[in-house]
Amino acid sequence: MKQLAWSLLFLIGFLSFAQTEDETVTEDLSEEELKVVLDSINNSFTYQYGKIDLKDGLATLIVPDGFKFLDGEQSEYVLTELWGNPPGDDPLGLLFPEDMSPFHSEFTYCVEITYSEEGYIEDDDAKDLDYDDLLDEMQEDILAQNPSREAQGYEAMELVGWASPPFYDSQNKKLHWAKELKFDGYDVNTLNYDIRVLGRRGYLNLTAIGDIYILEAFNQDRDQILASVEFNEGHRYADFNPDIDEVAAYGIGGLIAGKILAKAGFFALIAKFWKFIAIGAVALFSGFRKKIFGGSKSEDA
Repeated sequence: MKQLAWSLLFLIGFLSFAQTEDETVTEDLSEEELKVVLDSINNSFTYQYGKIDLKDGLATLIVPDGFKFLDGEQSEYVLTELWGNPPGDDPLGLLFPEDMSPFHSEFTYCVEITYSEEGYIEDDDAKDLDYDDLLDEMQEDILAQNPSREAQGYEAMELVGWASPPFYDSQNKKLHWAKELKFDGYDVNTLNYDIRVLGRRGYLNLTAIGDIYILEAFNQDRDQILASVEFNEGHRYADFNPDIDEVAAYGIGGLIAGKILAKAGFFALIAKFWKFIAIGAVALFSGFRKKIFGGSKSEDA
């Protein structure tokens, strides 16, 4: 949290707002001045609507009603420069509800869209999966990863359970599920909602993360988000050619469990979203300086 807080303070200083000698910027910054800074950032983005080409013809996004799309270049800026995440995800874009923005004072969620080219995901195992057993395995894996998380400066976490159990639409080749996560020292649990759209050589990732209380709101939007993106002809699941295309080393169960993904970017993914939620939730309210350095931790933590 502190790294992201200082990033924001640096940005405020860069925009020529007052700094004190000890660099405690928020001591001299009123809520009105802070709002001007955040509005300036939010107003700097160019959003798109309608039909969006993703990754040079790989897929098409039809921006759902009530949403707006930020392209990959701007999304990378938001994720790395504003929200303090390491580069490397190569986002295709961010999908925001129409009334949301990167530094909205009452941020709910946005959806990051990326593409993973890890091969054709065979879905034969989907009909036989026991999601309770899979959950037990994932809970054990996360607990086992906590020492590594803490060594890298992240809070330990616990997978509480399914916020929404996995569902695989075998006809449209779309998979979605949601996890409820608890971070040490934080009062509010985190919702991690994952959507995967399977294609010929990999899959599209649509990931929404926010506080657990946004689940109902996201569920109201989920179906139109699911329907908004499709692979184009030549890249669809049905276009798989076993003679030339590679098959992934895991199936639907592995995709949900995230064993492969966890090694590459799991720590960064979790940090990416709950850090900016803490920023967005407190930026325009009194107590900014206290909460920006403490996040949403309980008072006695």
